[in-house]
Amino acid sequence: MSTENEGNEVPQAPSAPPVPVASPAASPQGPAPDGNAPTTPLPPVPGAAPAVPAADANASHPSGPAPDGTWPPPQPPTPPHGAGAPYGDGAPYGDGASYGDGGAAGYGTPAGPGGPGGPAGPTGPVWGASYQQPAPRPRGRGGLLAAVLVAALVAGGLGGGLGYTLAKNHDDTGSTTVSASDSGAAQVRRAPGTIANVAAKALPSTVTIEAEGSNGDGGTGTGFVFDTQGHIITNNHVVADALNGGKLTATFPNGRKYDAEVVGHAQGYDVAVIKLKNPPSDLKPLALGDSDRVAVGDETIAIGAPFGLSNTVTTGIISAKNRPVASSDGSSTGKPSYLSALQTDASINPGNSGGPLLDASGAVIGINSAIQSTSSGGFGSGQSGSIGLGFAIPIDQAKFVAQQLIQTGKPVYAKIGASVSTGDSTDGAKITDQGTAGSAAVESGGPADKAGLKPGDVITKLDDMVIDSGPTLIGEIWTHKPGDKVTITYKRGGQEHTTDLTLGSRVGDN
Repeated sequence: MSTENEGNEVPQAPSAPPVPVASPAASPQGPAPDGNAPTTPLPPVPGAAPAVPAADANASHPSGPAPDGTWPPPQPPTPPHGAGAPYGDGAPYGDGASYGDGGAAGYGTPAGPGGPGGPAGPTGPVWGASYQQPAPRPRGRGGLLAAVLVAALVAGGLGGGLGYTLAKNHDDTGSTTVSASDSGAAQVRRAPGTIANVAAKALPSTVTIEAEGSNGDGGTGTGFVFDTQGHIITNNHVVADALNGGKLTATFPNGRKYDAEVVGHAQGYDVAVIKLKNPPSDLKPLALGDSDRVAVGDETIAIGAPFGLSNTVTTGIISAKNRPVASSDGSSTGKPSYLSALQTDASINPGNSGGPLLDASGAVIGINSAIQSTSSGGFGSGQSGSIGLGFAIPIDQAKFVAQQLIQTGKPVYAKIGASVSTGDSTDGAKITDQGTAGSAAVESGGPADKAGLKPGDVITKLDDMVIDSGPTLIGEIWTHKPGDKVTITYKRGGQEHTTDLTLGSRVGDN
């Protein structure tokens, strides 16, 4: 497997508040409510005249002769609510059309025929259900209830008015909008296990790296603080352009920018270490996890600068472990890197290279290094975006490499001392008949020679790891350190054999 190094339209607002769906239709002329039914408080009627009792044609006048032609007195002015007559005069509150009755459905709709007192009321926008005026009820406990309600309304009005007055007197801006404190965002506390909390702690220890070659070529990648001395871990392909007389800079999320230099790089591992010039004294290295203990399904958090967008955080899970990956920078002279990688579906794009892959606790479990590209029909070198297949160097391996680079400036590789085919294969890693540049396929006196391996042998396992190709074998060997003892399973002449060997070492990218 080879990979690429990755260096509703808003609806219009309604013109009026919505009408409730479950509004009951108004009764044109319903029966009077029962005397024990609860009394609905009436809204105040602006300009309404006091109630006048109706004259009884059969009753004698207690103070003298029958009233003259001026009785009953003239009707008072028509109230503005569209009522046919003033409340209590001759008929209940606009009798003939009870508050928009007579077929109209809602407040402000055309009123029905007016009562004895006046014409129909005005029209207006429909905001709600119709209102049915209840008939008058006998006096008694209801009067006390009404008095209590009135007192409560008065008290509520006084309280509301007092509150409004106090708020207005203390509002220097003239606005009645209630806003959160400016420092409210800083006071939000998030649990340690949340992605926001992990990102907040990790971001200050990540940098965006800009590499520029002497010929003007360059690119952008990511790195993270490895120690308090100013060492930053990243990918080899991130800094490759600046290796021969180029320029490196590292920028922190707070905007602080530092010149940097390459301490060492390992092309085969795709790991590099740079050091800040005049580093700050407040550097906080990221905690390193244990990539061997990572399990498929564990949460992952990736930080980087995809397509130059610094300080970007994405999330996902571990999709697979020990994924054999042969990656390159796509150049004609670039040599491949071989990884036994952590696979994640967290979005990783060009620019995420060298950034940390974190677990749910915020510990670094890998270095984001490669993505699958569809630009060439599979794995290739185009600048395609994430399709959910990203690969990271396990931190256990990267830590060892970084320490070697800081100490000596050169990488150290484990080896078996045999040349294997890197062509397509599914059967295993075959030891070639001849080594590179005419050398022997099996190094004389090397680990493979001492273990009895010969040209033509096909290695199918290294310890319990199935080996299906040469790149898979190389990537798996490089997860070990020189001096580690491993068990090799191989086939010779159709027969399966096993042998133990102690891994040797190779210094530098030869």
